[in-house]
Amino acid sequence: MIKIGSTATEIGTKALLLGSGELGKEVALELQRLGVEVVACDRYAGAPAMQVAHRCHVFNMLDGDELRRVIELERPDHIIPEVEAIATPVLVELEKEGYHVTPTASAAWLTMNREGIRRLAAVELGVTTSRYRFASTEEEFRAAVAEVGIPCVVKPIMSSSGHGQSTVKTEADIDRAWHISQEGGRAGAGRVIVEAFVDFDYEITLLTVRSVAGTCFCEPVGHIQVDGDYRYSWQPQAMSPKARAQAEDVARKVTDALGGYGIFGVEMFIKGDEVIFSEVSPRPHDTGMVTMISQDMSEFALHARALMGLPVPAIKFYGPSASRAVVVEGDTNRVELSGIDKVLEETGVQMRIFGKPEVKGHRRMAVILATDESVEAAREKAERAYNKLTVTTLPRK
Repeated sequence: MIKIGSTATEIGTKALLLGSGELGKEVALELQRLGVEVVACDRYAGAPAMQVAHRCHVFNMLDGDELRRVIELERPDHIIPEVEAIATPVLVELEKEGYHVTPTASAAWLTMNREGIRRLAAVELGVTTSRYRFASTEEEFRAAVAEVGIPCVVKPIMSSSGHGQSTVKTEADIDRAWHISQEGGRAGAGRVIVEAFVDFDYEITLLTVRSVAGTCFCEPVGHIQVDGDYRYSWQPQAMSPKARAQAEDVARKVTDALGGYGIFGVEMFIKGDEVIFSEVSPRPHDTGMVTMISQDMSEFALHARALMGLPVPAIKFYGPSASRAVVVEGDTNRVELSGIDKVLEETGVQMRIFGKPEVKGHRRMAVILATDESVEAAREKAERAYNKLTVTTLPRK
C-alpha cells in the first residue's frame, strides 16, 4: 500500500531532481500534485524546475563528492535523474546503500552513456541497430569513420539535445565533426560513437511506461530533428501494424532489461516494416512534450505516477496533436516573446514558456502545442501559431 504523508514533514515523501530543465519542471509539478516534496538540482541557478520546487541546490552534478553530499543531506525517497551529466557511478553506490534511483541506478548509468545502451541493445539483446564504432582519440575516430563509412553521424557518448552531434557528409567534414564532438558533450571532451547513416522513412519516439500494472505504450510520436535537436513532434505517427508491433517488442525488450518503474523514451528508425533501435532515455523525452495536449496523462504525469509505485492501467489518447519547439539563438539573459495573444487565438492551441534564464548559442525556450482533426492539420496549426510569434533578444545585462 502506497502512503503519502503531509508535504515537507517527517512522514512526507521527498523527491530529488537531478536536472531541472523544462522536462524536470513538468515532473516537479506532477509530483507536487501527488503531495511530494520536490528538491531541484542543476548546474546553474534559476533553472525551470527550481522556479516551482520547494527547495534547490546548485552544483556540478558530475562532481561525485558533491552529488553524494547533497543526497545524504536531503535523504530523498526518490532520486530522479533528468539529464546525462551526472556522476552515475555514485548513484550506483548509493542505490546499494538503500537509496531509490528512478528507474534504477544501472539504467541511469547505461542510458546516460551511449556506449552502455548500445552494447546492451545490440550485443546482449540482439536488437537491430545501425552499424557503429566507438573512439576515444582522434586517430581512433578517423579509423571509425573509415570503417563505418560516409555519410555517418558523430555523437559524444554523453550528450543530449544535439549537443556535440554532427553529420559527416564528405571527408572535408571529418575534422569539424571531431572538434564539435569534443567541445559540445555534456561531460566535456571524450569518447564518441560513430554511427552509419540510416536510410529511414521516419523516426519515432515510443513512450513506454513501466508501472506496477505492467508495461503500456503511448501512441507513437513522430518527430523531426535538426542537428540532433527536436523541432517538431506529433501523435500519432502512422505505422503499419507489423512495424508498430515490432517497435513495441523492441521497446519492451530494452525497457525490461533496464528495469524499474517510470517512463522511457525509446527512439527508433522505421524503414517500411523494419525497426532499427537508436537510443532510449529512462525519463520523459523532449519529443513527448506533445503529450501535454494529446492525452489524459502527459508523459510527465505518467513518469511521476509510475515512479511512485502507483498503477498506470491505461492511457487515454484524445486525438491528433502536434508540437513546435521555439528555439532562440544569441547570447543574452533577456529574451522577449511577443504576440502571444495572436499565437493563442485559434481553438486547440496551447503554449508553454519554460522560463530559462539565458541563451548562449541556441536554446529551446518554449513550445507550442496544437490539436486538430488530423496530424497534418495539427502540425499546420502549430506552425501557424509559431509564425505569429516574435522573438526579440535584448543586450545582456
